Amino acid sequence: MSSPAVTLAAPEPATTTFFSVQARAEPGVMPRVLELFAKRGLVPALWHSAVVRKRLTIDIEVAGLGETAEYVANCLRRITGVDVVLTA
Repeated sequence: MSSPAVTLAAPEPATTTFFSVQARAEPGVMPRVLELFAKRGLVPALWHSAVVRKRLTIDIEVAGLGETAEYVANCLRRITGVDVVLTA
């Protein structure tokens, strides 16, 4: 008696989402932005922030969001002090 053959599908590569957040340079903005990812058990692979002319720019790269990425982007847009959120 022979064993049935088992075919394993290759795992799909994790999608990576890039966020660019433009906000007022206020102390509470960065922790509120990071909290959205922490609540989902995610640690950004990249986090870069800079203040230029009293404006805060945060660039974030996160793997594994999938279809949740647009929902997270909309949540980011509702944070007080955040003006623009771009995704790629």
